[in-house]
Amino acid sequence: MTDKRVLTIQDISCFGQCSLTVALPIISACGIETAVIPSAVLSTHTSGFTGFTCHDLAEDIPKIHAHWKEVGVKFNAIYTGYLGSAEMIADVTAIMQTLGTEDGINIVDPAMADDGVLYPAFDMAYVEEMKKLCAAADIILPNITEACMLTGMEFKTVYDEAYIQELIAKLSELGAKTIILTGVSYQAGRTGVLVVEDGKQSYYEHHRIEKGCHGTGDVYASAFVGALLQGKDAFTAAKIAADYTVRCIEVTKDDAEHWYGVKFEKAIPELISAIYAE
Repeated sequence: MTDKRVLTIQDISCFGQCSLTVALPIISACGIETAVIPSAVLSTHTSGFTGFTCHDLAEDIPKIHAHWKEVGVKFNAIYTGYLGSAEMIADVTAIMQTLGTEDGINIVDPAMADDGVLYPAFDMAYVEEMKKLCAAADIILPNITEACMLTGMEFKTVYDEAYIQELIAKLSELGAKTIILTGVSYQAGRTGVLVVEDGKQSYYEHHRIEKGCHGTGDVYASAFVGALLQGKDAFTAAKIAADYTVRCIEVTKDDAEHWYGVKFEKAIPELISAIYAE
């Protein structure tokens, strides 16, 4: 059996349990060799903190790419998260096109928005570039807000299945082969994930914890990548990642001082058990 190798490209928020500080440990814990390209270094994430520092690393990405091409590094999957600027998306796309193995998978989490609004660092020019990255992907993992941004649809907090189907249709037009749409909720107290692969749709519903936590999108995407690279199909990986993310929130929600992220480390044994039990 050949071991799998994943490259993840996203920022390092040095404090705050998101982006690379969750992606690297979660995917590694799943038994996958994990390489990283940091898109930026921030002192903290941007939600709930003020006065944070940010150092953009866009200029380093082409240099890393060139070196890896020279030494022949290849990846079974390339997974992108928060990138920081529109300018680096072309370089990231080039990495996807050249550093993947013959059967490599490109996975894009268009981490740019939530609750109906873009993150502070982004504008619609960034959204336009993100559309191009999604078109180069095999799998995309948007939440409802990001799906609306990518498709130009109105963001709604209350919707029906017809609304979700229209979102899916428009996302499919972007070009990604598989869509993992998170946060799909048709009734109070319940939410879920809709997986669209080769025209087939599968929905996994689970209970919803009303208390929101920072970084759960990154936790979800990283767990999905880990399960997928361990041989799970997209729906099973999406289900495992959803259950793991819920568990991370459950072990965190009663700790008022831990508002900046989730205690994902506490639930890693359950994630590994789920991957090997399926």
